[in-house]
Amino acid sequence: MASILIIDDHPVARLAVRILLEKDGHTVVAEADEGHQALKMINEHHPDLIVLDLDIPGLSGIELIVKLRAAEYRGGILVLTARDDDHYLSRCMSTGADGFVGKRNNLEELGDAVRAVMRGYGYFPLKRRDNKGTNKMPEAEVDAIKNLSSREFQVLQHLARGMKVIDISEIMHISNKTVSTYKTRILTKLALSSTLELIDFARRHHLD
Repeated sequence: MASILIIDDHPVARLAVRILLEKDGHTVVAEADEGHQALKMINEHHPDLIVLDLDIPGLSGIELIVKLRAAEYRGGILVLTARDDDHYLSRCMSTGADGFVGKRNNLEELGDAVRAVMRGYGYFPLKRRDNKGTNKMPEAEVDAIKNLSSREFQVLQHLARGMKVIDISEIMHISNKTVSTYKTRILTKLALSSTLELIDFARRHHLD
């Protein structure tokens, strides 16, 4: 059985995950509700597997994955998130996650995902979409999102939620000037001309 660290800023979600994991015989060595705290705990406990949400304060889930893989963390990384759009799955795969489970599935897949990752397999099941095609976004827009760096992607999410540059700089621990630079790059890459267009774009792609 595996030693596991849970990262989620919702206590109820962490409890539900802990119960399921312990029921399967795994040991939950620690829990974290914020990215920087999680990084410290991972370095302290060296868990076999990390189960993390993408929407966490401090370092985002995706940014945390990038840092862990850059530091040569060799344990499994399983993303458990309500954000199950294509660009999130693709970004998690490209940054080094080993599995991706949507919370919308009521955690039914968590056990299977953990077993797959611990055996050395990736777990990226096809998402269950309706086949009406009404939610399909222009391919060029989807490709543009994929071309954003992890930092740019995080700034985009904060801007989409109506946050000011100064507040984003504090959350991400970077300067106002750096945030503004990221914002300019985002507008250029997405072929947008204003913050209002950016917010509309983000909401259409469920990035807010």
